[in-house]
Amino acid sequence: MNGGNDVGKKKQEAPDKQQLKDALADDLKQKLQQMKSELKEEDEKRQACERERLIKQRKEKEKNKSFEELLNESALDWKQYK
Repeated sequence: MNGGNDVGKKKQEAPDKQQLKDALADDLKQKLQQMKSELKEEDEKRQACERERLIKQRKEKEKNKSFEELLNESALDWKQYK
């Protein structure tokens, strides 16, 4: 009779292990999704900072251009105004 009880215990342990496995998998999945969202937020912040830096750099460069550089970049045909 003892052998019959061992079989019953093994059948009970299998679902418990499966439930534990599923719970761990769900917990791990939630943690990974949280990490993914945190990394995505960090990446977006980094990209926003980089865009701001480039805009500031462009404005500073534009501000420091000489008259000659501005004249050369102009689309107007200045020969018309001579």
